[in-house]
Amino acid sequence: MSRAVSIPHGLPMERDAGPFDPPRQITRLRETRPVSPLLFPDGHEGWLVTGYDAVRQVMADTRFSSRLDIGVVHVPYETPGMPVATEPSPQMPGLFIAMDPPDHSRLRRRLTGAFTVKRMKALEEHITDITERQLDHLASLTPPVDLVKEFALPVPSLVICELLGVPYEDRETFQANSAQFLVRDQSLDEKTAALSALTGYLAELVMHKRAEPGEDILSDLARHDDLTIEELAGAAFLLLLAGHETTANMLALGTFALLENPEQLAELRANPDLMPDAVEELLRYLSIGDIFYRYAKEDLELGGETIREGSTVVVSMLAANHDPQRFDDPDTLDIHRKARGHLSFGHGVHQCLGQQLARVEMRAGFDGLLRRFPTLTLAIPAAEVKLRTDMNIYGLHELPVTWTDTMR
Repeated sequence: MSRAVSIPHGLPMERDAGPFDPPRQITRLRETRPVSPLLFPDGHEGWLVTGYDAVRQVMADTRFSSRLDIGVVHVPYETPGMPVATEPSPQMPGLFIAMDPPDHSRLRRRLTGAFTVKRMKALEEHITDITERQLDHLASLTPPVDLVKEFALPVPSLVICELLGVPYEDRETFQANSAQFLVRDQSLDEKTAALSALTGYLAELVMHKRAEPGEDILSDLARHDDLTIEELAGAAFLLLLAGHETTANMLALGTFALLENPEQLAELRANPDLMPDAVEELLRYLSIGDIFYRYAKEDLELGGETIREGSTVVVSMLAANHDPQRFDDPDTLDIHRKARGHLSFGHGVHQCLGQQLARVEMRAGFDGLLRRFPTLTLAIPAAEVKLRTDMNIYGLHELPVTWTDTMR
């Protein structure tokens, strides 16, 4: 295997190959050294994993930890205004995405029943109704409009608020705090303020649920006396953040991708039965949850490289999902592709709990949008669309669209 590509100093971030493809340097690394050393801005010598097989191995191997409190957190990109960490971060109660078993298992087990395939299928008609009402609202507006603001963000926010039992009228507050928390170069004080505001709000909410439970997921959680208010608030924070940010960006970025691939769009519009495969392909192609971190708990081998205990390992889901060793012609959007096996929902014990909910929302969202807005098009040049390259979840800040007619 060639080792011609130099070791990156900091994680390559610029989307220089287009809005849907990995950065060119990451693609070159995957081709030549899919498990590559990575020099972090603070001097830490860690690793960047870009190959599909190696990423899958990292996510499944329990010798790699998800905990932020077992060592100093090294950030692989410049963060102006953020102090360099010199000690481990305290573990946030309830944030099971940053835990290992058995703590992770204990919390996740409490939620598994809420997100089963069977339950999501039962909710499908209701989610479709929510989507259609939002499409009614969209159709009432005079174009051009921002599809993010008027459709992509409201639909998953409405759904997750209803499922969790969060008052939808509070959405502007939690959406603003979520966005502030996810900005990569936001100062530590600003991130802490956003996190404190969110968890404080959710702590009050779960205390109310514990006193007066309803028919919602947070009430179900609050009935477990072995979970503290802090754990409940942390779990609620993760569910609320993941439940609206990820699907909202998939709906917006996925619409952008389809508009930029008009032949695929026309075929999908003509044959809605292709929608389930199209959703899986969009998940693979876009990989909005790109970068994840793991921490080596011991010396181990990965992809022919020796990973030392204490090393921070950065994995790129986008690079893995665009790996030609796993997917033919991976940089092409192909709605006929059988993309099952993509890593957009992760892999291993941390595989996304709400993936079935996300699939239902995306199928309903794309189906309704394509059916009711047959002349949908960008209202600005594609190069002017504002990408969320500054955020931890990729997507679009805005998507101005227009149309000439709608269908009821």
